[in-house]
Amino acid sequence: MPGHISHPIRSLGVLTGGGDVPGLNVAIKALVYRAENMGIRVMGLRAGWEGITFLDRSRGQEALLFRDEDSTTWKDGYLRPLTRLNTRSIDRQGGTILQSSRTNPANTRVSELPEHLKSYGEGHQPGDRVDLTKEVLANLEFLGLDGLVVIGGDDTLSYGSKLAATGVPVWGIPKTMDNDVPGTDYCIGFQTAISRAAEFINRIRSTAGSHRETVIFRMFGRDAGFTALETAAVTWADRLVIPEVPINIDHLAELVAQDRQNPDGYSVVVMSEGANMGVPVPTVGEADAYGHKKKANVAEFLGEQLTERIPGVRFLPIDLTYFLRSGEPEVYDKHIAINFANAIMSQVANGTDHVMAAFRDGQFISTDIPGKDIPARRVDPADYHETRYRPRFEHISGSYKPQIRP
Repeated sequence: MPGHISHPIRSLGVLTGGGDVPGLNVAIKALVYRAENMGIRVMGLRAGWEGITFLDRSRGQEALLFRDEDSTTWKDGYLRPLTRLNTRSIDRQGGTILQSSRTNPANTRVSELPEHLKSYGEGHQPGDRVDLTKEVLANLEFLGLDGLVVIGGDDTLSYGSKLAATGVPVWGIPKTMDNDVPGTDYCIGFQTAISRAAEFINRIRSTAGSHRETVIFRMFGRDAGFTALETAAVTWADRLVIPEVPINIDHLAELVAQDRQNPDGYSVVVMSEGANMGVPVPTVGEADAYGHKKKANVAEFLGEQLTERIPGVRFLPIDLTYFLRSGEPEVYDKHIAINFANAIMSQVANGTDHVMAAFRDGQFISTDIPGKDIPARRVDPADYHETRYRPRFEHISGSYKPQIRP
């Protein structure tokens, strides 16, 4: 729930967590520019939650500063003061100048503890996980920060919600190409991801047609199919597989065989990384700090399944995921990032904390920062044709609401 700050905010920390998306640097710049106008100092916290958790207070603040010209600060220089001067041109860059991580201070593996925090691991096995929230609170006090702006997806924001519950003033800005953060219709990075995916898919059609292939594109979307759904709609992909609705691979094979009956003899399938194929998909490695396990490449898995059912057809799996992260953001994501940052600073000025900037029903608003128990947004199954395995194009003028708005 939103809270009220009883003291003036003179200094803010800002961090970016989780996977990078185009538009993060735009949000950082807009935040810094507005903060300076308000007389607020901004400290960039590098490497996501890792920075504010793992920094060693015994070294003193000066020793913790990151400097481009000093290689000794590149790894453990977790502090980067932000000003108009050093953020002047960052909006033209992809990624995040603050770097990122998937660190979860409340669930840190003992084997990953830095030397000065080894005492937290006493009595535990290397694979056990411990809660370092006490360190985060101590580090915020050590840095003299009056509050924290967290830019991230549902995982990063969930720890922000936990921290806010301890009384720390926290504000959230949603970003993810999955577009599944609860409470907002739009997250930074989504439109750029769709545009990049559409460009690449349409370019690869000439290769697919030249070799009579069925191309299977894997996209981000562990729990939600928004990115795949929108991409399939704007590229007129033949088939779509998303997490929200299970498919039958035998039926999909029949549809793909039909799709290939065209002059060029090729077809296109778009799928989310968390696509529900009605059969178990192998996972890879251990769960991360937020409890997520990586699935094996679902495009390759589906290609193998279809090869067994449609002999003689060549399937080409292509992973679009990290390709979509890179480079300068599209104009729409710049617009969203600037407005999110200014919406947050307006809340700071109003003395309201524990809120996230959001875009809902065409308006910029503030809402609760989603906690770890709040499920991610999901595609409405009504927007997906459960027998044709594609977007329901007839919903464009009805109940279907495109996630990219003018």
